[in-house]
Amino acid sequence: MIRFILNEQEVATDLPPGTLVLDYIRYHKHLMGTKIGCREGDCGACTVLVGELMDQKLRYRSATSCLMAIGNAHNKHIVTIEGVNMEALNPVQQALSDEGGTQCGFCTPGFVVSMAGFCLSDKKPTSANAIAAINGNICRCTGYKSIERAAGKVAELMQQRNDEQPVDFVANKTILPAYFRIIRQRLLKLATQQNGALQPSQSPAKFLGGGTDLYVQQHETMVHSDIHFLFDRADMKGIYREGNKCFLGASATVTDLIESPIFHDHFPEIFRFIKLVSSTPIRNIATIAGNFINASPIGDLTIFFLALDAQLILSNGDSQREIALRYLYKGYKQLDKTPEEFIVKIWFELPGKNFLFNFEKVCKRTHLDIASVNSAIGLTTENNVIINASIAAGGVGPVPMYLTKTSDFLSNKNISDQTIEQAIEIAQTEISPISDARGSEEYKRLLLGQLIKAHFVELFSATKNKS
Repeated sequence: MIRFILNEQEVATDLPPGTLVLDYIRYHKHLMGTKIGCREGDCGACTVLVGELMDQKLRYRSATSCLMAIGNAHNKHIVTIEGVNMEALNPVQQALSDEGGTQCGFCTPGFVVSMAGFCLSDKKPTSANAIAAINGNICRCTGYKSIERAAGKVAELMQQRNDEQPVDFVANKTILPAYFRIIRQRLLKLATQQNGALQPSQSPAKFLGGGTDLYVQQHETMVHSDIHFLFDRADMKGIYREGNKCFLGASATVTDLIESPIFHDHFPEIFRFIKLVSSTPIRNIATIAGNFINASPIGDLTIFFLALDAQLILSNGDSQREIALRYLYKGYKQLDKTPEEFIVKIWFELPGKNFLFNFEKVCKRTHLDIASVNSAIGLTTENNVIINASIAAGGVGPVPMYLTKTSDFLSNKNISDQTIEQAIEIAQTEISPISDARGSEEYKRLLLGQLIKAHFVELFSATKNKS
């Protein structure tokens, strides 16, 4: 039996755990404010908030309910637009009304829920952060400027919070309903009842993390599949350091990566890179390991970690083995793993002080889009010499590619225009792009060359500016 709190009410269901939260909300609980739009996580009309206890603290993040299994709602607080309504318009809704931020109204519940999530977060109360909270919501009517002004007003409201806990502040200031004050206690009680974590099947047909890839590709299949849920396994959470190694639990999300002090220390540009990847509600539930296992030739996080020469720890439930991420891919959507195996942890060597890293991506939109070609590079340099290099590229072959020959060539080379041009020539011999909807073979070859140049321009112009 799956149990969670839906707005103010504790609910329980014996529906298949692969049932989508969106369908449960609308068709079983008849809460129609959460809209059905794209069913692919793109439009944000189905946005909900997910509250859960993390180290005994209550944390809320937005999520697209069209890609979230109710099995992943177990023991959590799911908030729909109905759950933030009050007798009159709440201040978020009032700001949208005052600024003319709604026309047809179909998208409005998603915007309100996302802004409510910003109010419940510990993000700095800036207009930029408020606008970032709604980057997964699409509106076809307003042109966005009125919505951005409303987001700015909401940020102003939150500037009075100071050190008060977000949940207490929004309840005390009647920004959101008062019942939010007691959700932490209710979740603690729920967790201690005899419902525990969902028990996996003895012979699972599908492993499921966040579901953001699987539900797009296999929606009907997933709803009725026998599922082994991995997202909430305690041994697969967290990002931590042991010696000179950084470990990520396989269920660590893209948002966990952005918020990790370890990544901020070693990759100061991490937010700029991740801003190119998906949207906030997707990042909140998409797991790093899920991006690897999806095996898309243009998986952004896969390319990122290939350039770090990441290693994977796989388990079949009884034993574990280790494999380099670069050797996981045998062919298009073909992996060097058995059906019983799943990723438990990911690790890579933390870079030294002379390490430089960059991620580049070309797509039809600047942000939040699927890549035509993407690339990442890691360089250790000294006195204008590349001591060692690792470069990865996506969209230029049937699998995410670690460019071995190009990486080897760059090692122990002086940084010069000639070196870059030679590296591009070698890279062209390693790739095998095809013409498809994202571009012709010739275009993708040109893009990779341009991205390799962009790596060096970005890294070494930045170095000069610092000196």
